[in-house]
Amino acid sequence: MTETTALLTPKPLYVEVAELVRQQIYSRELEPGSWIDEMKMVEKFGISRTPLREALKVLAAEGLVTMKPRRGAYVTEVSEKDLHDVYHLLSLLESDAAAVVAEKASDEQLQQLHDLHHDLEQAVSNADQFFHINERFHMALLAMCDNRFLSQTVADLRKVMKLNRHQSLFKRGRIEDSLKEHSAIMQHLNNRNAEATRQAMQAHFRNGLAAAASRS
Repeated sequence: MTETTALLTPKPLYVEVAELVRQQIYSRELEPGSWIDEMKMVEKFGISRTPLREALKVLAAEGLVTMKPRRGAYVTEVSEKDLHDVYHLLSLLESDAAAVVAEKASDEQLQQLHDLHHDLEQAVSNADQFFHINERFHMALLAMCDNRFLSQTVADLRKVMKLNRHQSLFKRGRIEDSLKEHSAIMQHLNNRNAEATRQAMQAHFRNGLAAAASRS
């Protein structure tokens, strides 16, 4: 097998199935706490049960699916404690990453963040688009730290956060507040002020948690 052929090797079927189910969970087509009907999915996807079960194991490892003995797989319900735990870890990790970027990012990297921030400003009236650009901003900032362990840990935590995160953006005023918080982060990044950037990112997650945990 040549190197080019190896690069073009298709993903295993269970990986593709996992992504399909993952998107159904994020879109709330599969609601938190709902039972995953394996037979229905097998028929829908036109596959055997083996790749589906392997896919569910992947999603269980990510925290998106909960496997219950003799009962099957369920979409994970995020408790208030889960939210606090995930946001707490993300706040620690991403605020540290932001401080590193403030000190070490190149002008070109900061421009990349500026461009994403500009896209956020243009998407303020579209919650779905705002959500996706916001995700790109945070992951781009993490990539600039050049720490694959940090990036992978945050990516896994964000998968759990998405079980609730998207819905919080639809709460009145949250998008506008989030944009203001991003503006503060960008200002401190521009000033190369690591500690102020760290604090601004922590405030961003603190406010995000308040919106995500709110029942109103």
